[in-house]
Amino acid sequence: MSAESYYIGIDVGTGSARASLVKKDGAVVASSTHETIPFRDPTDHRIFEQSTTNIWSSISAAIKDCLAESKVPPSAVKGLGFDATCSLAVSDFQGEPVTVTKGKHLGQYGDRNVILWADHRAEKEANLINSTKSVVLDYVGGTMSLPLMDYYPSQLEMEIPKILWLKNHLSPELFSRCQFFDLPDFLTYRATSNITRSCCSLTCKCSYVPNSGWEASFFETIGLSELSKERYKQIGAGKAGGLLTAGRPVGKGLSKRAAEELGLVEGTPVGSGLIDASVVELCFWVDVALIRDTFRYAGWMGTIAARYNENGNISDVLPSLGESQHRLAAVAGTSTCHLVQSPQGVFGNGVWGPYKDAVFQGWWMNEGGQSSTGQLIDFILTTHVAYPKLVELGKEQGKNIHVVLQELLEKLRVEHKVDTLTELTKDLHIYPDFHGNRSPIADPRMRGSFVGLELVSTAHTFLMYKPNQIFDKQDGGLYDLAFKYNATLEAIALQTRHIVDTLNTAGHNIKSIYMSGGQAKNLALMRLFANTCGVPVVLPFEHSGAVVLGAAMLARFAAEVSEQSAKDDGEAGETYIAPCALSGQEQGELLWKIMVEMTPVGTLVAPSASAKEKRLLEAKYRIFRESIEIQKRWRTEMDEASK
Repeated sequence: MSAESYYIGIDVGTGSARASLVKKDGAVVASSTHETIPFRDPTDHRIFEQSTTNIWSSISAAIKDCLAESKVPPSAVKGLGFDATCSLAVSDFQGEPVTVTKGKHLGQYGDRNVILWADHRAEKEANLINSTKSVVLDYVGGTMSLPLMDYYPSQLEMEIPKILWLKNHLSPELFSRCQFFDLPDFLTYRATSNITRSCCSLTCKCSYVPNSGWEASFFETIGLSELSKERYKQIGAGKAGGLLTAGRPVGKGLSKRAAEELGLVEGTPVGSGLIDASVVELCFWVDVALIRDTFRYAGWMGTIAARYNENGNISDVLPSLGESQHRLAAVAGTSTCHLVQSPQGVFGNGVWGPYKDAVFQGWWMNEGGQSSTGQLIDFILTTHVAYPKLVELGKEQGKNIHVVLQELLEKLRVEHKVDTLTELTKDLHIYPDFHGNRSPIADPRMRGSFVGLELVSTAHTFLMYKPNQIFDKQDGGLYDLAFKYNATLEAIALQTRHIVDTLNTAGHNIKSIYMSGGQAKNLALMRLFANTCGVPVVLPFEHSGAVVLGAAMLARFAAEVSEQSAKDDGEAGETYIAPCALSGQEQGELLWKIMVEMTPVGTLVAPSASAKEKRLLEAKYRIFRESIEIQKRWRTEMDEASK
């Protein structure tokens, strides 16, 4: 068994750390998850903190579990890869944690040294940054503003407002002893004692501008001139070549200390990390329900290179790196994130990026997103008067409630003598932005709406969408719930098309959608995506496995690059970057090859709408787009009237 090579992917989310031991072909041999401790302030709902000490302890326990379960010797583990949330980790220059908790302990040594992605104490600082109109804002959708609610991941995750908040609340002496990391970069630093940062973290979350690097005038304008005066040593590289693309070996691998803590071998290659995963986490802390899909780049990596099964046949043509520009990754759980890369930078309204070198050297990444999708479905179901009846029916039949609803809808379709569910709910229109719009409008004031409601009596009897037809009084409103459920799925699919259309108008050419996350299990929704967007949808082999698999791909890449690079006897200093025998293009081709080999085969859902259903969906899409303009106009009129 020890003759085989294994790789460990580590995924650090909001409430847990997960490790998976993976073979060269992507097969998962063992996995383990350990909870991490989040900290809240009972007097300030804006505060969300963590501890790198606690996170590292959870990582160590998870890795040791994997080795014990699999009986794989540490020497057979050839590489490690990390992904983590976009949270700000703070330490001194020896790596000791520095407290970020406001009050008398701020800036002192202590465990609470991570400002979590969801923390939005830095609203004042974000507003100041927005007022600069700096070039750095061109790469984050035009603003770095904090949202009105907790459901805007990317807007919350920028690190510079948080660093500025710390500077404004610390003495110059305490601030100057701090170094700041996006959490994935801190984990590779903790593993290797090497401070070299990743392109992904610095470009996407730390205002590092593609092609030009740090903008000294920007930092001076916002009051962080200390960073540029010290040649940016507190936040990362200050010169070209000081960053690593995804998976490049960090330093000389695991340090002696880290190897002992993790139960692995000193010098084991560690790949430069990526932001986030595709795990859905629901954490209730104090008085706030923190609902979060950690997603993005590791999830994209573990999804986008899949071949697929169509009608029982696996595609035998291996996808190329060039083909990736036509594949949109959609990580869909509580909310949804959309990712697509391109060989040239593409700018679009309501779309984040373009981020250069976020994963592949020379390639650019764009992000879109829906702030509430799975959460919206749950809201529509759980707030309906018939929800208890639905749950009861599911238990009686031993079926998932979504299956029960689909069977009810099919029964209604037959009774109404219509060809499709779209025709069944053609007069019910839902606009889905109950928590504001992430993409492509980027408007937190957008709100949801229903058009086409009919009266539901206290006896739960209601008129359906055909005249003079009343359903059984004992149905408990289940049919009404089924109608609203289907219309909600349609609304999510229509908004997905809006995002795809916006990306294509900006310069992308999306030909397929690759899914991961919990919603990938909802086949009815996946068919709506295919029919509404007019492109094939590829479902993953396992809806939640893309993340940690993506991290394991980083581990394998680091190991293989290390093997192909010349031996180097240079000092393993904290800024050491291992020489690479491969060109940037060769590195990209190797990483893509690894992704193709390690990604399990998916299942293709092709567009299948009839001509009539296409007309209905097209009409619904026009109404969907019109409803946006109507809502904006109404809002303007009411704002004017209230002056």
